[in-house]
Amino acid sequence: MANEPVSVVFKLYCLSIMTLVAAAYTVALRYTRTIASADMYFSTTAVFITEVIKLALSVVMLSKETGSPTRMKNTIVEHIFRSPKELLKLSVPSIVYAIQNNMAFLALSNLDAAVYQVTYQLKIPCTALCTVLMLNRSLSRLQWFSVFMLCGGVTLVQWKPAETTKVQIEQNPFLGFVAIAIAVLCSGFAGVYFEKVLKSSDTSLWIRNIQMYLSGIVVTLAGVYMTDGSNVIEKGFFFGYTPWVCFVVFLLSVGGLYTSVVVKYTDNIMKGFSAAAAIVLSTVASVFLFGLQITATFASGAVMVCVSIYLYGLPKQDTSKLTRQDGDKESRQKLITV
Repeated sequence: MANEPVSVVFKLYCLSIMTLVAAAYTVALRYTRTIASADMYFSTTAVFITEVIKLALSVVMLSKETGSPTRMKNTIVEHIFRSPKELLKLSVPSIVYAIQNNMAFLALSNLDAAVYQVTYQLKIPCTALCTVLMLNRSLSRLQWFSVFMLCGGVTLVQWKPAETTKVQIEQNPFLGFVAIAIAVLCSGFAGVYFEKVLKSSDTSLWIRNIQMYLSGIVVTLAGVYMTDGSNVIEKGFFFGYTPWVCFVVFLLSVGGLYTSVVVKYTDNIMKGFSAAAAIVLSTVASVFLFGLQITATFASGAVMVCVSIYLYGLPKQDTSKLTRQDGDKESRQKLITV
């Protein structure tokens, strides 16, 4: 299955959809959080609804995977109702992802979409560090170089951030940067933790998703109660919801699930191009929608981030093969000498 041939057209399709989803989510979320309106929706309810939709989609995918309602029922009973330890294990990334998603709403309330998109790429070095520490993997010298290059690019972007002129709410860039820093840490840890859990057994990806989203529903519902409980009771759960807000919830729901398809059928280089293209699209959209004024430091930093993403995704050199070749050369030289 992993080696099944995939056409270039399908790969480009996956790349295009992933890019559009990433850019559209960032810009649309920024738009919904910067409208000067007394009917601002509660971000905690949006995160909760997202978990519910993800759970429903995962159940649908599991039904296709099992092939029959009876088999799906038995699978759910075995891995969900009879495996409380597994549910507890998956509650860890559920909590972390819930924090990450809420931090994204806070960050985009205080940072422009383009600044957010560039800065959020710090998840790459964070994920790399977690991979080294938690999965005992190693990075090539080029990857480490690209990590430091990416950090330098983000520093330039934050050094003198681009300004927006059409935003109608008061912003706190420092608060936005703190929020995105927390989101980055959460993204790196939760992603690697979930990968470790997946590879520790042969349990289906969709079962693991269901376990995680069940925990996520409980966690995010608790977040609604603790953060906006009184306001939700007074104004209603769906207070302030517009078609744009529903669009954001939809993108957040399908984005994570669609990424798994992209990871399966494409490679790191294509994912790097996708991330870079999403940065460009977000920047262009911010210029027209939010009056973004691009500075030289922002442009330089964004270019550095895009290049570092590309370098990080380059395949590692097969050093073992080179070692064998060198050994063969030495053997031939010895034979000639003898």
